[in-house]
Amino acid sequence: MGQRAASLALAAVALAGCQTAETPRVDVFRPAYAGVETRLLEGDLVNFIVAMRGARDDKDVTDYAECAAAQYALIRGFGFARHVRTTVQEEGGLWSGDAVYTVSPDLPRGLRTIDAEVVVDNCLAQGIPTV
Repeated sequence: MGQRAASLALAAVALAGCQTAETPRVDVFRPAYAGVETRLLEGDLVNFIVAMRGARDDKDVTDYAECAAAQYALIRGFGFARHVRTTVQEEGGLWSGDAVYTVSPDLPRGLRTIDAEVVVDNCLAQGIPTV
């Protein structure tokens, strides 16, 4: 019985080794950015409509809108933007975001402000297109 117990223990160790092998990830993030529509609402208030496929969740869409807002601010000669709101929806694999930002030459008041130059650099590093 001692030899049988040793054989079972050895088999258990071998099986445990097999069970700890890492399973390769198959959920690769391959977004397809489908464009940005920019609308000047009033003064420094700007609306960005973005669309993409392959988003993992709402954050991917809001990141895309933020990248568009940051680039827009720089194009207009501003260094900053402040997030007002973003709504995201998904239908048939197409994700869309409707975001509103204010743009300004100086750091605006509020908690959801962005330094446009820093954000654009980060977007480029992550492969997210800007306007």
